[in-house]
Amino acid sequence: MVGYVVLLVSFPLQMSQWPAPQGLLTDEFTTPGLQESLQLIFVSSSEVLDAYTAATPLDVMRQNTGLIVDQLYAETPLFSQASLSAVGFEWVSLAYLLGGIYLLTRRVFTWHGPVGMLASLALLAAVFYDGGSSASKGSPLFHLMTGATMMAAFFIVTDPVSGATSNLGRLIFGIGVGALVFIIRSWGNYPDAVAFAVLLMNFAAPFIDYYTQPKTYGHQKRSRIKFSAGDD
Repeated sequence: MVGYVVLLVSFPLQMSQWPAPQGLLTDEFTTPGLQESLQLIFVSSSEVLDAYTAATPLDVMRQNTGLIVDQLYAETPLFSQASLSAVGFEWVSLAYLLGGIYLLTRRVFTWHGPVGMLASLALLAAVFYDGGSSASKGSPLFHLMTGATMMAAFFIVTDPVSGATSNLGRLIFGIGVGALVFIIRSWGNYPDAVAFAVLLMNFAAPFIDYYTQPKTYGHQKRSRIKFSAGDD
């Protein structure tokens, strides 16, 4: 993520341009299905796979000028062919969600980080959702099922090294990531915002840990790490 952020900040124009999609099928606005995609990848050698490349749903929503959400969904194949948020992205998000739930059941990590992130992101999206005007930031479902939201909630926020360590700290860490994701997506310059949000909260992790240390067994107050002037 650090490398991605450095490249994105250093070369914003080059990192935010995509080749125009080329028609792989008879109808250039039809997204290939699973069987057709497998044939294009493993059977056909004459097609150009870069034809799949295009802007993400978050970028399409952010660059919307004048269309209400219903019109944007109807006129953009990325949305009109989808069931939940955007074609392809919704299935990837659901796969991450199922994988995350499986890891939770296996107790690989606790629920605090993922729930904190998803809840804060959904809550802010609901508060600022205006029903679908041309200035809409997107519905809660749109924010949850697009971009790297689900991947971040279950496979990045739960990192045991760069995040907070206590359960309360993990919850606060997740809430902070979700809030920053929505803020940067809505009013910043980068549509997805997950990398920026996580890295900013990584800086805050030691501060969160300091104030969320659990009580030591047998003590009434939480312990605090104190340093003297002579400590290294």
